[in-house]
Amino acid sequence: MPHRAEGPFEVTMTPQSESRSDDGLTLGRFQLDKRFHGALDASSRGEMLTAMTAVKGSAGYVAIERVEGTLDGKRGSFVLQHSGLMSGNERRLTLVVVPDSGSAELAGLSGEMQIRIEEGGKHFYVFEYRLPDGD
Repeated sequence: MPHRAEGPFEVTMTPQSESRSDDGLTLGRFQLDKRFHGALDASSRGEMLTAMTAVKGSAGYVAIERVEGTLDGKRGSFVLQHSGLMSGNERRLTLVVVPDSGSAELAGLSGEMQIRIEEGGKHFYVFEYRLPDGD
């Protein structure tokens, strides 16, 4: 049975590079630094690549981040892979644990995370996960 961890987090995105084309496409690269609170008490660092089109609200991104800390009291690290698409008001976002990326007490971790951004820019996560020993 999957477990559920949820709570707030802060994120800092630091631009690393940007290129613009004549047709209005902008490609960007960002460094991610996050701090998770709640059942996931952890920090993460990662890289994000973005593509923003000339059409307002249409964009895509991919990212990889390494999360290190505790998850419901179990210490270790794991890697999250992101894939996001935006078109007008439609948004698709997938965050999954990279298979076999869990370490220490989080070895064998699998799961998916959802992110919610509230008015005012506050970020929250919901992480549904499994560990191989049934915990």
